[in-house]
Amino acid sequence: MPRLKRKKIRKKKSMINRFGFTPVYLVALILLSAVALVIIVSKIDDTNNQPLNFNPTTNRLAKDTSFKKFKSADEFKAYLKEVNDVANYGFNLGNIRTLAQPAMMEDSIDFAKSESIGLGGGSPDRISDTNVQVMGIDEPDIVKTNGKEIFFSDNSGDYWISSPKVVFEDFVEIDSNIRFENQTKTNIINAWPPSDLELSAEIDLTGDLLLKDDTLVVFSGQDIVAYDISNPKTPEKKWDIKLDDNTWLKTSRLYNDKIYLLTQTRINTYNPCPISPFIRNGEAMLVSCLDIYYPVNPGQIDSTFTALSLNIESGEFDDSISFVGNQGTSNVYMSKEALYVAYGQNLDMFDFMFDFISTEMKDLLPSELQTKLNKLSTYDISNSSKLNELQTILEDWMQSLDKDEKLKLENEMQNKMADYYENNKRYLNTTGIVKISIDNLEIDATGTVPGYLLNQFSMDEYDGHLRVATTIGERWGFGRGGRDTQVNDIYVLDKNLKIKGSILDLGLTERIYAARFIGDVGYIVTFRQTDPFYVLDLSNTKDPKMVGELKIPGYSSYLHPLTKDNILGIGMENGQVKISNFDVSDPSDPKEIAKYSLEEYGSEALYNHHAFLQDSKHEVFFLPSYKGGYVFSYVDNNIELVRALNVPDVKRALYLDDYMYVIANDYVAVLNENDWKKVNDLDL
Repeated sequence: MPRLKRKKIRKKKSMINRFGFTPVYLVALILLSAVALVIIVSKIDDTNNQPLNFNPTTNRLAKDTSFKKFKSADEFKAYLKEVNDVANYGFNLGNIRTLAQPAMMEDSIDFAKSESIGLGGGSPDRISDTNVQVMGIDEPDIVKTNGKEIFFSDNSGDYWISSPKVVFEDFVEIDSNIRFENQTKTNIINAWPPSDLELSAEIDLTGDLLLKDDTLVVFSGQDIVAYDISNPKTPEKKWDIKLDDNTWLKTSRLYNDKIYLLTQTRINTYNPCPISPFIRNGEAMLVSCLDIYYPVNPGQIDSTFTALSLNIESGEFDDSISFVGNQGTSNVYMSKEALYVAYGQNLDMFDFMFDFISTEMKDLLPSELQTKLNKLSTYDISNSSKLNELQTILEDWMQSLDKDEKLKLENEMQNKMADYYENNKRYLNTTGIVKISIDNLEIDATGTVPGYLLNQFSMDEYDGHLRVATTIGERWGFGRGGRDTQVNDIYVLDKNLKIKGSILDLGLTERIYAARFIGDVGYIVTFRQTDPFYVLDLSNTKDPKMVGELKIPGYSSYLHPLTKDNILGIGMENGQVKISNFDVSDPSDPKEIAKYSLEEYGSEALYNHHAFLQDSKHEVFFLPSYKGGYVFSYVDNNIELVRALNVPDVKRALYLDDYMYVIANDYVAVLNENDWKKVNDLDL
């Protein structure tokens, strides 16, 4: 019995060596075992909206990208079963988070300066707004101001303190910690004039805020509550909406008098529909099975998304649309015309392997094997079952080869797979985009681009065109150099989301770390070991070009236009926060004309643009960090630290006239921007 057992172990090990580690098709199966395919749906069944030929060759791998509605709960359940069948050979597309893009900027615009507002009665003439991506479309943040009051949501959470040492009888000594629950709240602070700085009132909710006239909206967990703050000392509740226990808010925007919400509801596989994402005045908003959209070709899904608009004054619902998707991989961008939802796609693994074998390996396979595989592709079974059968067929055939034939085949397969990947890498993972009219939340168009998006700054609408920055490669790992095959593309799409022009192969071996589009110009940062800063000329939508490039150490993860000719980069170098001033007056020759290294290991502004503030009148900008808050001057294109405030956990800053208010979790300081002296402070 022991001998027989040892023999079986040796045989199993031999088969792993033959068919597990070396053959590329099995490596592919292992590498593609984790799933996170996002799906979005459309209200139109546009069979002509196929992925374009990204390469000159015909796209054999294109799939039907049309969308439909479920006809019943049973159809939804059957769809979920099909999704689960294909889940074992998808791959993770990564977090493509949330919404608008930089404003269109021209020579006459005072860059990053808020619109002057004359409020009269001793009110300030200059009031800063939240740093957003599209001017006129507000985004939720923890700080808002109307020029008189500051509304600050304290989200510091719980904290711990050490208790005194305790002696039990004569021998045991314990040093323990006690957790105290912090009363998180939204502070209403009387801020103008600075001499009258005081806490006016508190709201016992905390979360991101939106402000319109006398209505303050607090997004607090499962609650969305609006307050009348016409009398800031006694805020009164106007309306409230509750999210279902299985629903949470993904993002929101405020444009004119409407709030646009995007929620996600975890799918109950036993009872996937109807759903009730919102409850208002005790009445649930029901979304029936017949009103939920899905893509014809499924990938993994885990949530039903609902986009909805509501009136900020009344809280009444207007329009809505619901669709299935995956919580981790969507990005949303909003212009004044449309809501763009980008979602990850990737090629079905069976289609990928079958196409590789039938096109690249046909000269290496016997005719009877090809016939068997061709017949397999016609079977009316799931693709996951086909993939298992394909693997079995190939394993059986390879066991019939001698050692010399196997060795030759393995090398041939590896080289052919590398070539195949290089020729088809833009088909393997793509991004679908759905354009939704903000007037009625109806679908206007759908489209597809190769690669995946970094974040919301990867999209921008300008002059009727959508510009998209994507990264190609890295996630499949079949190229000869692994990450060496990774590149980055820029695509210009027309109003119907058809690709009109492109810039391909930026930053070989690197991925996009930051993107910014401003009018006819785009700026891209890629990074692996150095920080290439690219300048793009997008004025010719059919023939956009990369016109300038600069390679420097480190990277920038947020790009901000200081002036028409200067782009600020905020990133990291050698473990410290790095601030760069790029001169782009000559697009063909961008220069880093100033640089500052901050003795901080991070800043919220690296990943959250709301934390950044620019005051163009005084030519300064503000960064929060962990040790304190920092005010930098960019006069004469230099970067000079003019004020450092040693306050832990600084969150935001804003300005009213010539006073800058620096806000930490439990403290507010007011600085005179003319001499940077502190004129008042408030302990919260």
